[in-house]
Amino acid sequence: MDRNPTPQRPLPSGYSRDTTSAEITAGMDLTGKVAVVTGGYSGLGLETTRHLTAAGARVIIPARRPDDARAAVAEFGDRADVLEADLADLESVNRCTAELSDRLERIDYLFATAGVMAAPLRRVGPGWESQFAINHLGHFALTAGVWPLLAEGEARVVIYSSAGHHHSPIRWNDMQFERGYDKWEAYGQAKTANVLFAVQLDRLGAASGVRAFALHPGAILTPLQRHLEISEMVEFGWIDEFGHAIDPIFKDASQGAATGLWAATSTQLDDIGGMYLEDCDIAPVTGDGVPAHNGVGVMPYAIDPDQADRLWTISEELTGVATPRT
Repeated sequence: MDRNPTPQRPLPSGYSRDTTSAEITAGMDLTGKVAVVTGGYSGLGLETTRHLTAAGARVIIPARRPDDARAAVAEFGDRADVLEADLADLESVNRCTAELSDRLERIDYLFATAGVMAAPLRRVGPGWESQFAINHLGHFALTAGVWPLLAEGEARVVIYSSAGHHHSPIRWNDMQFERGYDKWEAYGQAKTANVLFAVQLDRLGAASGVRAFALHPGAILTPLQRHLEISEMVEFGWIDEFGHAIDPIFKDASQGAATGLWAATSTQLDDIGGMYLEDCDIAPVTGDGVPAHNGVGVMPYAIDPDQADRLWTISEELTGVATPRT
């Protein structure tokens, strides 16, 4: 197995943090393409669905609240379909992958967009910490479950991580936070898991034409912040007391979804994979002249191939889901 992937460094792509989704998809014809977008009815997922369908793609949206999802994407007509899937519930995920396999002949793009951030401690499934379960294990099981469809489509898999991965590596000795809980550390571990998932998925999938990318979309005010108190976000300097964004670091939804759309469709990424992206380019590695914990770049532990392999094995054991390696 190749243990020397493409170097993690900017291309440069010619795009920037201000690039919009419309700029990425301008003139693009995705007629006949099939995309699966988890959480594709809210926040950046909805923005992704909007631009994919506008370019002619068919979008399937696994959603925990299917009725809400159908209402949110009704404007896209028959270009967007909704299936029920709760990423915190493996049985629900397995039902969804079975239905996808019945309906589709291939998947061209899989966007792992849905997620939770800084949530209170909640146990799901057999006692898993919910942020790790929803952000990583649910998407791991979904991806493994539709593997033949991804291989048939020589798909690109786009996994939404975050600069929040700087908060924590994988806690190998206490992944489920059985010895004390911190919501930001739990979020950080889950986002690190997203990056490591992309690294290993790309290593295993490249021979079948399946390439994977993780990304930081940027700071955007979306329903992702639903577990944070307004007072907390005011204290961070993100918003004012009226809920308006005041930190210049924030992007709008179109700018936030741009990196994912670029990851899925750009010819600049042909024959490249396993990268962590930000601002519509490959991100630098923190430590290569990039200070840690400033929200820029990828931490070395998040792209370490040995840690990626280790997490993959643990994810197989936890979910009981067969993967391409097995």
